[in-house]
Amino acid sequence: MEKRQILEDWYRRVWVEGDLDAIDELFCPQTHVAGLLPEMQMGPEEFRELVPMFLDMVEDVHVSLDKVMEEGDWAAALYSMHVKDSATGKPVSGSGQLFVRFSENKMVETYNSFDFMSFFEQIGLLPEHSLALCLTGQRIG
Repeated sequence: MEKRQILEDWYRRVWVEGDLDAIDELFCPQTHVAGLLPEMQMGPEEFRELVPMFLDMVEDVHVSLDKVMEEGDWAAALYSMHVKDSATGKPVSGSGQLFVRFSENKMVETYNSFDFMSFFEQIGLLPEHSLALCLTGQRIG
C-alpha cells in the first residue's frame, strides 16, 4: 500500500470518523509520536485519549493532504484541516506537517507540527493575535 493511502486512511478513520480502533491498525504498539505536545512523546494509548478530546471541540471534520513526498520507509506531508467549532458552528481551519517512518504498512515513528495557537484562537480559547502579543512580551491571560 502506498504511504499516501495509509496517511489518508489515518486522517479519515481516526480524525474524521473518530475510529479509535484504527489507531491499533495503523500504528505499531511501540510507535513513538513526537511534536504534538511539547516535551512529551505519545503512543497509541495517548492517542486514544487525545482524539476524543479534540473531536469534542469540533464537528464536520475535513482533512486534506496538500503535499506528500515519499522516500524509502519515510513520508512527509503538509495537510489542512477544516472543521466547525462545536460550540458556535463557526468554520475553523488549521494546517500541519507530518514526517513518518513506516514498517510493513504501519506507522512506527512520527514527527508532527500543527498550528494549535491559530486553531485555539479561532475557537475562542486564546485571544486573537496571541502569537503577536507573545512576541511583544505581553502575557496572555
